[in-house]
Amino acid sequence: MLNTVEDLIRLLTENDYIIDRKSAIAVFLALKLEKPLLIEGPPGCGKTELAKVIAKILNLDLIRLQCYEGLDYSHALYEWNYPKQLLEIKMMQQVDENEAKKRIYSEEFLIERPLLKAIRSDKRVVLLIDEIDRADPEFEGFLLEFLGEFQVTIPELGTIRAKHKPFVFITSNKTRDLSDALKRRCLYLYLYYPNEERELEIVRRKVGGIDVEKTRKAIKIVNKLRQDGEIIHKPGIAETIDLVNTINLLGVESEEDLRNLVVNVLLKDEEDIRHFKGMEDGRRKDDSEDS
Repeated sequence: MLNTVEDLIRLLTENDYIIDRKSAIAVFLALKLEKPLLIEGPPGCGKTELAKVIAKILNLDLIRLQCYEGLDYSHALYEWNYPKQLLEIKMMQQVDENEAKKRIYSEEFLIERPLLKAIRSDKRVVLLIDEIDRADPEFEGFLLEFLGEFQVTIPELGTIRAKHKPFVFITSNKTRDLSDALKRRCLYLYLYYPNEERELEIVRRKVGGIDVEKTRKAIKIVNKLRQDGEIIHKPGIAETIDLVNTINLLGVESEEDLRNLVVNVLLKDEEDIRHFKGMEDGRRKDDSEDS
């Protein structure tokens, strides 16, 4: 089904994910070489969605590990069912201590978390390690064995190797630099926001019955915000779709009304709103002086 890069582009497009050939090559190689793919880029540019669509077109289950500050191995890999272990211990009071340990540290009492679930699955899965830059740098060191050899070590059970290598996608919003050791284990893809024509095509596929000219104007406003160095939280593709849906819902006609929607739909930070309103006040002042 995926013999060429063109096959991949076609299948992604059929599932409403528009991708350029350069990016598609990185994804294709990651799938064929069975290597983790590190995808970096600003929030909202389609990194997570790419992994989801790949799972869909390959008809594979998606297992997602959402990273956050303080994430540790017990939430990412496994933990023991302590209440069940304690209950078992009470029921085995007359059993030899070594036999009791062997019993309570068996798979019956093991709780799988995303990483362990991915390598113990009876069929290949897509594993999404999302926003790894939110996790502590120490967590990257924990991932090295997993990414390099597709195996993990559980002290009580030994080394567990993947039954089927998962397709691994790691995303980062690039809020901090990742370690060289982690990068060496991955192929790399940097995604940025699509150009105006590609974003128009994305919106056309996601929103029915769009007014092309209004949508173009909306996309131009979104792009100006993305290019503004003072805007902290840049609007992503999902916000563009929200804006176009809002235009359709309210029947917005004038460009002035369209700009007024920016505060309600695109901007999610008080400082960004203040900056945008200041820009608009300046624009109106310039327009009045010109007239």
